[in-house]
Amino acid sequence: MKKRTMAAILLAAAALSVTGCKGNGNDAGISEKTEENQRADKKEEASAKLEQVTVILDYVANTNHTGLYVAKDKGYYEEAGLDVSIVEPTEGATATLVSVGKGDFGISYQEDVTVALASKDPLPIKAVAAVIQHNTSGFAVYEESDIHSPADFEGKTYAGWGGPGEEAVLKAVMAKEGADFSKLSMVISDGSGFAALKDKADIMWFYEGWDNIKCKMKGFPIRYMELRQLDDRLDYYTPVIIAGSRVLDEKPDMVRKFLKATEAGYRYAVENPDESAEILQKYAPDYSIEMLQMSQEYLAGKYMEDSETWGTMKDSVWDSYTDFLKEYGVIDRKIPAYECYTNEFLPQ
Repeated sequence: MKKRTMAAILLAAAALSVTGCKGNGNDAGISEKTEENQRADKKEEASAKLEQVTVILDYVANTNHTGLYVAKDKGYYEEAGLDVSIVEPTEGATATLVSVGKGDFGISYQEDVTVALASKDPLPIKAVAAVIQHNTSGFAVYEESDIHSPADFEGKTYAGWGGPGEEAVLKAVMAKEGADFSKLSMVISDGSGFAALKDKADIMWFYEGWDNIKCKMKGFPIRYMELRQLDDRLDYYTPVIIAGSRVLDEKPDMVRKFLKATEAGYRYAVENPDESAEILQKYAPDYSIEMLQMSQEYLAGKYMEDSETWGTMKDSVWDSYTDFLKEYGVIDRKIPAYECYTNEFLPQ
C-alpha cells in the first residue's frame, strides 16, 4: 500500500513538472508574440502619424524623377514626417489631376502651367520648383540625312506628340533661319522611337538625357540641335513640380517639408549618380542599369546647372517663354510670372 501511494505521488509530481514546463514554454511564446505585436503596433502607430502625400508623375518613372525616389528610399520624407506615394497619371493630364485634388504635387512643364493659367477657366495650380535649370531637349535627325539646321526642315516630316507649343517652336526656329514652316509636314509619332528617323520621319523632338542616350547605346547615329541654342526664349523650365493652390494655402508647412526632403534627394543624385540610378531601378525595373546610370551621369550636372540652389526659378525665364507663347498664338493673354510660380516654399 505504501509502495502504491509513493508511486502515485511520484507520478503526480512528474505530471506537474511536465505541465509546468509546458506552461513556461507557452508563457515564453506568448511573451515573444506580444513583443512582436508591440513592435508592429509601434510601426503602425508611427506610420499613422506620418502625413499622407501624393505625387503624380508626368509619365512613367525616369531620371527626371530620381530625386523623388531617392528621398523616398533614403527615408528623407519619413524623417520629415511624410508618407509620400509617387504614382503615374492614369485618369488624365497631371495638371488637371492636381488641380482637382487627386494629388498634392505633380510633375509638369512650364508650357503646360502657362497654358493652364492663361485659359478661360484657369486651373488652380502653381509651379513650386524647377527639377532642371535649363531645357535639355532639342531636335534630332538621322546623321546621314541632309538636315543640318532648321533651315533644312522644308519638305521634311516631323513626328511629334501634338503638344500645344510644339508647332510654335517649329515655326520660330524655322523663321529664324528663313525657312517656310508651311512646307514642313507634321505627324503624330507612332511610338516606334528613334528608329523612325530612318524611314518614317525626318525630325523628332528628343530629350538629351534620355533619347540621345538610347541612341548612343544602340549605336544609332543622330545629329542633334539643342533648343536653347536655336532660340534663347526656348530655354524654359521643363520639368517642374506643381502644387494645387489649395494645398499651398492650407498646408504650407507640409509643402516646405516636402520640398526640403525632395531637394535633399536631388542633391544626393547630383553627388551620387550611380547609386541614385540603382535606387531608381527599384521603381523602374524595365530599364537597364547601364541606361539609367548613363542618363543619371548626364543629369547630375543639369539639375543645378548655373545655380547654387536646387529648384529656384526666375521671372525672366517665365516672362520670356510666356511672351513667346503669346506671340505665336498658343495663349491669348499674358500671365505675370508671379501667378505661375513661387520660390516661397523652397529651402532657404
